[in-house]
Amino acid sequence: MRAERWIGYPRVAAALRRLDELWDWPSRQRMPNLLIAGPTNNGKSILIEKFRRTVDARVAAMPEDRLTPPIPLVVMQMPSEPSVTRFYAALLDACGSPDPVGGQARPRAVDLERTAMWWLGGNGLRVLVIDELHNMLAGNASRRREFLNLLRQLGNNLRVPLVGVGTHDAYLAIRSDDQLENRFQPVVLPRWEADSDETRSLLASFAASFPLRRRSDIAQPEMAEYLIARSEGTIGELAALLSSAAALAISSGDESINAETLAATEYLGPSERRRVFERALG
Repeated sequence: MRAERWIGYPRVAAALRRLDELWDWPSRQRMPNLLIAGPTNNGKSILIEKFRRTVDARVAAMPEDRLTPPIPLVVMQMPSEPSVTRFYAALLDACGSPDPVGGQARPRAVDLERTAMWWLGGNGLRVLVIDELHNMLAGNASRRREFLNLLRQLGNNLRVPLVGVGTHDAYLAIRSDDQLENRFQPVVLPRWEADSDETRSLLASFAASFPLRRRSDIAQPEMAEYLIARSEGTIGELAALLSSAAALAISSGDESINAETLAATEYLGPSERRRVFERALG
């Protein structure tokens, strides 16, 4: 019941198709990029993980005709306290580069950059994913401009598609630079709305994914409104709520997610958790 689930829906399927297109894009001077933006806990990371697993299967099927294994996909996280040095160190760590700067205690950014370009260029990189892209806003205006320039330079030097993943703030950062805004195609994963057919289809898919003995009618309009309100419209919170209710349905013997099991589950939504924490602090 608590296992991670991949629930496909049209918007995320379109994003996967776009990632596949970038994977097959021929190298050229100016490569297309993608920006996947949406609220926290709304399926961005699991989308990237799904793409990573697809790529892993492709790599496993490649002929072993290279001395070093290819690294066609690198997924890294923008450091929480961004600096160029930390960025390139995180990038090299994500692609498994061994001892990138010869044991230097305080490597220079230029050395890390040179090593990253050499390492990625020689290992068949095809797509670079930068998660938590909104972290670039943690620095001052000068640092943010430095990172915007870095993104342009990465795309130009590597000649591979860049995929940024982050919250709405990541979109605002990219939009502040005309050149980057033109290069990054936005794909938005918005909060779910109770009265949409897509939401009801999503809830039906969730219900079908749980191994319960009785039918869970959670795609009905009233139930959809309750679930979206309680989970505050993000798929991660919705999955946590439904998983908790499904586990309770088994332990209680109901074998169905219904109004009673949902009311009894100990799940708290983000706002509820915040209020409980604030009350506990006094």
